[in-house]
Amino acid sequence: MCPPFSDPDQRLYVRNATLADIPGIIALSRRVYEGTGMYGYTRGPLTGQLNTFPEGQFVAMLGDEVVGYCATFRIAGEIALAPHDWTSITGNGYASRHDPEGDWLYGMEVCVDPECRGYRIGERLYNERKRLCQDLELQGVVFAGRLPSLHQRLKKYPSVEAYVEAIKSKEQKDAVLSFQLHQGFEIHGLIPHYLDADRDSLGYGIHLIWRNPKVARHEDNEKPKRYGHRMPDTVRIGTVQYQQRPVASFAEFSEIVRYFVDVVSNYKGDFVVFPELFTLQLLSIEARRGSPAESFAAVTHYAERYRELMRDLALRYNINIIAGSTPVREEDGSIRNMGHVFLRDGQVFTQPKIHPTPNETYWWNVRGGDRVNAIETDCGTIGVLICYDAEFPELARHLVDQGVSIIFVPFCTDERQSYLRVRYCCQARAVENQVYVVMSGNVGNLPEVPNMEIQYGQSCILTPCDFPFARDGIAADTDANVETVAFADLRPETLLTARNSGTVKNLQDRRHDLYSVNWRGE
Repeated sequence: MCPPFSDPDQRLYVRNATLADIPGIIALSRRVYEGTGMYGYTRGPLTGQLNTFPEGQFVAMLGDEVVGYCATFRIAGEIALAPHDWTSITGNGYASRHDPEGDWLYGMEVCVDPECRGYRIGERLYNERKRLCQDLELQGVVFAGRLPSLHQRLKKYPSVEAYVEAIKSKEQKDAVLSFQLHQGFEIHGLIPHYLDADRDSLGYGIHLIWRNPKVARHEDNEKPKRYGHRMPDTVRIGTVQYQQRPVASFAEFSEIVRYFVDVVSNYKGDFVVFPELFTLQLLSIEARRGSPAESFAAVTHYAERYRELMRDLALRYNINIIAGSTPVREEDGSIRNMGHVFLRDGQVFTQPKIHPTPNETYWWNVRGGDRVNAIETDCGTIGVLICYDAEFPELARHLVDQGVSIIFVPFCTDERQSYLRVRYCCQARAVENQVYVVMSGNVGNLPEVPNMEIQYGQSCILTPCDFPFARDGIAADTDANVETVAFADLRPETLLTARNSGTVKNLQDRRHDLYSVNWRGE
């Protein structure tokens, strides 16, 4: 049913729960709590939760299957922040203590199908809670979490408090509490007899809070400083400047890619971006000695493994992956330089390079594609232009006409002049279309791989040039030819402001009476 999510048509997504989901939630909760001393839900409490506060209940869906559930309700801080037990504060699981005027969001349940763990479904559900809290302008999220490893490890510590302190200081790891602390929750206290049926936690609940950074605290009207926090109206991008190095196997290549996905995911990124043709690194496995065209075509044999790897990483790390490009052999036998986008809900999109460079055509027999399509994501509408395609303004304009706000440009350039052609054109596309443009390139060298001997790259994240944006129209930059990751938080709303009331309004001021882009492809 679950990992590795082999059905490419299955989507993993989170939505508000409905009464129709109750049978699936019941079945899920029974699987989750089997053997713990606790019991799964029955129809009555779930009906109460959904009818009392429908906007506070969420399900994670894999296709048509419920694989995660999250239940919340509003409550006054004076109740939620004081010691309590699960039965009394939740109204015996019915969420009947819901207070429409409550200033805190109480989390009474999160459960994830055991067969689907490792794909950050819990993180997705926690993120929905935080978004709801911020939308309602509440003080924060509060709940009492489990300590499932307590019964096994308590004998090593003088007290429960000492055990919790060891987890907090990272001397000890607990599957649940360590995850919750990583999600930005703070320990408020320890509650004995919170849920005595929880044998693994010895009845204890760990009192946790997450404070909404967008509202003033009731205590002192001071907003605490939160290092590394990201606002909900931003899209966080991590663009990888990828070093080409010989690899001995596909597994070694996979581990390098996984490392960068993990890094950007841990920085709460929405997108991680890889360069054009970074998969040519795989040619170093066999050190092929054929012609450049034969070598290039050989990489097409890795295309399916590449797709399986990237889709799994997008799901596992809860992040959208702009997976650069890789050679793909089409049904008619032709080879395309194909860009791929793997969304964190399991969807996969492709974007062929429209304009192969003269070198690509001559040495590798690459053929150009005939479609440039916008892609809908959970962070807005995006588009992909591969390297040389960014030097043709019609393509970017075609994407912007489809509603795109971010254009991703994976590139592969061998020396500085080649790189600057792409860079200058990307900056121009950002200015003339009032969009964000993200570049990701290769560095390093592969002496044994034809036409990949040297690389020149300086990855960056570009913006329009106007007062609301970063100085010089550069949101993030890198040093040339050094493997690294550049991050930036982009605000789509700022683009709308610039387009409608900026110093210049490139899109509004177009002379449609004189010119237009007439797309004749797919």
